[in-house]
Amino acid sequence: MQDHLDPTEHFETVVIGGGQAGLAVGHELAARGRSFVILDAHPRVGDAWRRRWDSLLLFTPARYAGLPGRRQPVSGGAFLTKDEMADYLEDYARHFDLPVRTNTRVDRLCRDGDRFRITSGNNTLEADNVVVAMANFQQPRPPAFAHELDPRIVQLHSDAYKNPSQLAPGPVLVVGVGNSGADIAIEVARDHPTWLAGKESAAIPFRIEPWFARNVAIRGIRFIGHHVLTRGTPIGRKVGPDFVAHAAPLIRVKPKDFDTAGITRVSRIVGVRDGLPLTDDGQTIDVANVIWCTGYRPGFSWIDLPVLGDRQEPETERGVVTQQPGLYFIGLEFTYAATSATITGVGRDAKHVARHIARRRRSAAPGARAKTYSVA
Repeated sequence: MQDHLDPTEHFETVVIGGGQAGLAVGHELAARGRSFVILDAHPRVGDAWRRRWDSLLLFTPARYAGLPGRRQPVSGGAFLTKDEMADYLEDYARHFDLPVRTNTRVDRLCRDGDRFRITSGNNTLEADNVVVAMANFQQPRPPAFAHELDPRIVQLHSDAYKNPSQLAPGPVLVVGVGNSGADIAIEVARDHPTWLAGKESAAIPFRIEPWFARNVAIRGIRFIGHHVLTRGTPIGRKVGPDFVAHAAPLIRVKPKDFDTAGITRVSRIVGVRDGLPLTDDGQTIDVANVIWCTGYRPGFSWIDLPVLGDRQEPETERGVVTQQPGLYFIGLEFTYAATSATITGVGRDAKHVARHIARRRRSAAPGARAKTYSVA
């Protein structure tokens, strides 16, 4: 793997993002003999997983956490740690000799005539096609009033949380009851008095760890999310907008687990009073730490093309940007199905995008340093 760019290079396809979505696209492009390069901002493939909190476990068994052409090396029923997932991605790129360039953060994407221009620092690439392989969730979104809290309160967004050692002695308020907030609240409650603000959207009504759940129930849910809730079915088209707009149900943690852990539930945090978090029913929460599990906003401001909708998210038809021929997105929520933003779904979406690119049959410019990669 390389960590520099030659500013004179041209590629048929540049893939921006070297996580599971970008690697899956690379695999599918290689299988079709297309020339491409994958750009990743992190020092190592898989670092987007490594940098998450230490105790993170995937919600799906390993048998559903593989990418096209290479299964997970661990037992099919096991739940992977975030480091195991990261190492798998690194091994995947190595096994298929995918051309990933690390330490390469893209600053700007624009169009120059019939080609795209990708700028990274002082370097520039040109491409006939660009695949943006990134999720909708890029920039942490703490509330606007967070800076009004007493400066003695330790504040972390879930994006920066690693483990309870980052916290000051004393009570903790976790804001947001999605899966991240639930998992983190359970962890910090072992050593700190903990408040949890907000209300979960729903909860999966069974434990995911027992044999039946891992081998039957999750298989059924995966089938529905992958084959039924898609843009190709009436029910999928109906629920798609709501699926994107609402938080996912709790998966591993159940609401009664909060009571068992001694966590105090409070209503939504709406502001600050006297330097303390304020709930919508007028209660102030006297804590030493606040962990904002309040989600992310899209991070596509570096794309200098008219492809973003009102929510600053790309508008595509199954990953294809029709108004900008040659531009694609993968890894977004409900690109095609409820599984599109998951490891389970990116392989199918990657195949669709790679087929579309292959049909364009655009070769590299004369004299370009293009290379064809094959899948072992």
